[in-house]
Amino acid sequence: MKKVTLNTLSKLKADGEKFSCLTAYDAIFSHLQNCAGVEVILVGDSLGMVLQGHDSTLPVSVDDMVYHTKAVSQGNSSALIMADLPFMSYATPEQAMHNAGRLMQAGAHVIKIEGGAWLADTIRLLAERGVPVCAHLGLTPQTVNVMGGFKVQGKTPEAAQVLLDDAALLEANGASLILLECVPRSLAKNLAEKAHVPVIGIGAGADTDGQVLVMHDMLGMNTGYVPRFVKNFLAESDDIQSAFSNYVKAVKDGTFPADEHGFD
Repeated sequence: MKKVTLNTLSKLKADGEKFSCLTAYDAIFSHLQNCAGVEVILVGDSLGMVLQGHDSTLPVSVDDMVYHTKAVSQGNSSALIMADLPFMSYATPEQAMHNAGRLMQAGAHVIKIEGGAWLADTIRLLAERGVPVCAHLGLTPQTVNVMGGFKVQGKTPEAAQVLLDDAALLEANGASLILLECVPRSLAKNLAEKAHVPVIGIGAGADTDGQVLVMHDMLGMNTGYVPRFVKNFLAESDDIQSAFSNYVKAVKDGTFPADEHGFD
């Protein structure tokens, strides 16, 4: 498989072809996802919950993210690696630039940060200095305490317009990708059609350009609550490798996510 770049994802969007994204946190799962044809590997701060046992992503440190990004990079040969800047590691542009540099040097190709219009200057500065950014909008887990829990966002016309405006502003300031989490399908479709950059969805319906899931969720490795947007691909596969392959196929042929995985 040829190396996936931002240009690859832009061409897929232009051609109307879907692409897949999964989280990974170490070399072996990075390698297996490469073999399955996963285009984007997200080294997510979700590791705080699925690896470290916390009830949110907030305790994750930059050192944690650097360690796991290095490990994923060691197993990677073709996928685009996107890494999260964790909670309070980009509160100022100076912090963002320093910590993004650490993740890029660890092997990331794109940095993901959560937030809306307030990030415009930070994204512009990062992009100007050679750091591609994915802007994470909608349900942003790092602000779970402000949001009052993990809730669907953009449900009212006013809230939907804020998300559309934020996406346009962040794209205008240099965001290379947008990740949209837990928003109504109609809003996600509208945003993806308006955006010139690829839009990745999770709990955002089937009309975004790409789809992402937490690897442990799509393998059925849960300790309690399972989000509506999750499908257990291991349950209908022979092994983990085929589960990854089946996920990629389902994203590309449009059978995942189905209606039951989204929100109205």
